[in-house]
Amino acid sequence: MSPHFEEAPGLSEGIDPATEGYVFNQTMMRIKDPERSLDFYTRVLGMRLIRKLDFPEMKFTLYFLGYLDDRQATTVPSDDGHRTTYIFAREAMLELTHNWGTENDADFEYHNGNDEPQGFGHIGIAVPDVYQAAERFESLGIPFVKKPDDGKMKGLAFIKDPDGYWIEILQPNMLERQRKDGDSTS
Repeated sequence: MSPHFEEAPGLSEGIDPATEGYVFNQTMMRIKDPERSLDFYTRVLGMRLIRKLDFPEMKFTLYFLGYLDDRQATTVPSDDGHRTTYIFAREAMLELTHNWGTENDADFEYHNGNDEPQGFGHIGIAVPDVYQAAERFESLGIPFVKKPDDGKMKGLAFIKDPDGYWIEILQPNMLERQRKDGDSTS
């Protein structure tokens, strides 16, 4: 029996036992201005800053953000060392990297991965209601790449963060709901 849930070329049919316990921990994005980015990710997207690590000798700072409800937040260690271990053991952390001084250079910008040449595409945030989220983002003046009903793919949105990175805003059950709605009208 395959360890996978779908078929695709190139899949390994044997999961090496040596990878037991591996966790997809983080996605790192470089940011120009931490004040703008931290405001966006905490106020607009509701993430919590869990750990900040400064590296003065190399002139950069790492900000680790994630989603925690109030109950989960009570389990975050207060000790810096234990909290560092905690962030590196969690799933789905966002690591924002600030190279000191970029915020003072008016011409400095990072490549968003969607302009040519394309590479990195986006991160995705699941929300309970994509339409409510989009209305809120619009009221906050957040720039959209795509609103929920634009284009062919309905029910998902893309917004931009302060550095121009794309963030997909999706509702987990949207594709399933659209399929069921399509089936009931045929």
